[in-house]
Amino acid sequence: MQGEKVIHEELFQSPLSTHSFVEKFLSELNMEKPWAKNHKGEQPPAPRWIPPPQGMMKINIDAALSKNSSMAVVAAVAREEAGIFQGASALVVTGVSSPEIAETLAGREGLVLARDLGMQRITIASDCVNVVCSIQGSGMGLYGHIVREIKAEMTSFTKANFVHEGRNSNGDAHRIARSSIYNDVG
Repeated sequence: MQGEKVIHEELFQSPLSTHSFVEKFLSELNMEKPWAKNHKGEQPPAPRWIPPPQGMMKINIDAALSKNSSMAVVAAVAREEAGIFQGASALVVTGVSSPEIAETLAGREGLVLARDLGMQRITIASDCVNVVCSIQGSGMGLYGHIVREIKAEMTSFTKANFVHEGRNSNGDAHRIARSSIYNDVG
């Protein structure tokens, strides 16, 4: 039914408009902003993107939840090993109130983005250690059905793995997720 709405009511954006939005968003993020000094007068460390292993593409994922509703946004940002932007996506969903479920859905969105971009050797990085452990392990829990779907999809890639990275290296996906929380579902 949702697919019919997308087709008949034109509730979608073209890939070009999505790409243009993401490019503009990322360029705005690179503007210099004054850092608030902490009590020692030191600047906080700048976020640092971590490159993937040689020959791999990297997709950073993140999720954001609305505080006032059961809305969530899952986001994925793809870069090649030198850090050059390849593509991004954000998906707004309803009925999600668990951060871990949202992060797991972000993992699925990362795989969808990789497939859409024709990537075959990917590393997907999440700042949620529980989700990464579930995907690397048995994945039997509240969101086990999503983990099983992710594992099945991973087999369609030449090489695909999930890794945990700290939040400070996941800035782009985090900002896209946070800034999209009030967008329409889809």
